[in-house]
Amino acid sequence: MIETKNRGQTHKLGKKIGGALKDGEIVAFYGPLGAGKTTLIQGIAEGFGVKDYVTSPTFTLINEYQGKAFPLYHIDLYRLEDINEIDDLGIDEYFLKDGVCLIEWAEKMEESLPKDVIKIKIKYISEDERHIWLSSELQARLK
Repeated sequence: MIETKNRGQTHKLGKKIGGALKDGEIVAFYGPLGAGKTTLIQGIAEGFGVKDYVTSPTFTLINEYQGKAFPLYHIDLYRLEDINEIDDLGIDEYFLKDGVCLIEWAEKMEESLPKDVIKIKIKYISEDERHIWLSSELQARLK
């Protein structure tokens, strides 16, 4: 578990994660509304080499950005109610493309995620503080 004490630390952790991601990886984010998923993802995008300002695609569902070497697909499932909506969107097709997929509210498609997905869980502790758990493989890469 990694503890961040403010938004800047959460962003900085994301930047470090973004620099460690590899082509073809899928990262699933878990945590309640306001947990800091978007802040972490903004840092990841910066570390991945994205020059554009990254926003949560709550209404568009998927935002695509160009990183240094590969695209970054930011998927937000917050507004979707059931697995059929997710299947109809063809989100799993993004898993086959070059690039990295970042999925907010991944629990909504848990059964459809590949086995080797990287999981990041964020727990809101207070206005500034977060507890963040990373899949063991990703955690090892960051050391």
